[in-house]
Amino acid sequence: MSAVIDSAPSPQPSPASGRGGKTQGKRRGGLNPKYLPLAATISLFVLVATLGSVFYDGFFSAQVFLNLLIDNAFLIVVAVGMTFVILSGGIDLSVGSVIALTTMVSASLVEKHGWSPGIVIPLVLAMGTAFGAFMGLLIERYRLQPFIVTLAGMFLARGLCYLISIDSISITNEFYSEVSQIRIPIWGEASVSISAVIAVAVLLAAVFVAHCTPFGRAVYAIGGSEHSAMLMGLPVRRTLIGVYTLSGFCSALAGVIFTFYMLSGYGLHAVGLELDAIAAVVIGGTLLTGGVGYVAGTLFGVLMLGIIQTLISFDGTLSSWWTRIVVGALLFVFCLLQRFFTSRAPRR
Repeated sequence: MSAVIDSAPSPQPSPASGRGGKTQGKRRGGLNPKYLPLAATISLFVLVATLGSVFYDGFFSAQVFLNLLIDNAFLIVVAVGMTFVILSGGIDLSVGSVIALTTMVSASLVEKHGWSPGIVIPLVLAMGTAFGAFMGLLIERYRLQPFIVTLAGMFLARGLCYLISIDSISITNEFYSEVSQIRIPIWGEASVSISAVIAVAVLLAAVFVAHCTPFGRAVYAIGGSEHSAMLMGLPVRRTLIGVYTLSGFCSALAGVIFTFYMLSGYGLHAVGLELDAIAAVVIGGTLLTGGVGYVAGTLFGVLMLGIIQTLISFDGTLSSWWTRIVVGALLFVFCLLQRFFTSRAPRR
C-alpha cells in the first residue's frame, strides 16, 4: 500500500493535459510538487536521527525510536483524526479539550463512582464521537465556520471538566495500572506499550479508509472543491459530518490512551495539544486548504516533533522551549513549501 495519497480527482480534465506531451513529460521526469512536503519531512527526520546518533551516545538504539511511538501514541491518534478534517478543508480546535474531558469522566466514574473500565471506556468513546458529530452537524447544517464551531466546542469541553472537579483525580484502578505497564517485546530488549500498538493500528486503519473507501475519496474531493464534489454526486453533507465524527472518536480514543499514560484525570491535561496536532499534520505534508495530504505523512510529522524533544533531552543543556522554537521554524518552512506547491500545481 502506498504511503502517499493523491488528491481527489477533478470532474474536469486539467487544461495542462491538453498542451501535448511536453507538460506531461516534464511532470513525469521530475518530482511532483505535491510530494515535496512529505519528501522533505522524511528526509529531515532521517537527517535529525543521523545527527543525534553521531553526537549523542546511546541515541541510535531501537528503544529510543520505539519510545517516540510510546510517548506520542495519543498525539498520533488525535492527529489522524485531524488529518481527515484538514483534508476536507476544515479545522478542529476541540481535540485537546475532548482529551481532557475524557480523562476527567474516566477518572471520576472509575474512582468516585466505582464503575468498571469495561463500561467507562466504551462510554467515553461514544461521548467523544457524539460530540464530534454534533459539531459536524452544526457546521454542515447551518454552514457555520469550522473554526468558530470547534472553538466553542473547545471552551465547552474544557468547562465541563471543571464541573466535574477543579483538581486532578488520580486513577488507582488495577486495570489502568496494569495496562500502562504492559510492554510487548519486539526484538532483544526493545519493547512497545499497548498504547503504541493502538496508535499504529489506528494509523493503518486510517490509511485504508483514505485509500480504499468511498468515504476517503469523498473527503479528498470535498477538500479540492466542495462544489465539484456535489456535481459529481458525492455525499458531501454526510461526509462533512463524518470527518468531525471521526475526529471526535479519535480525540476520545486519544483521551483513553492519555489516561493510561498519566493515570489521572485533570482539566488542564492536553492544553495546546490541538496546535501540536495541526503542526504534525502540516509538517506531514497535508495542505491546509484541503484536498491534498498524506495520512501516513502525519506519522512522520508526529515523529518529527518527538525526535526534536528527544534530542533536547539527550543534550541536557537546552530549555524545553527550544522544542516550540524549532517547531515554529519548521512550520514556516512547510508553509512556504505548501505555497510552492499551490503555485506549481496545474489549475483545474
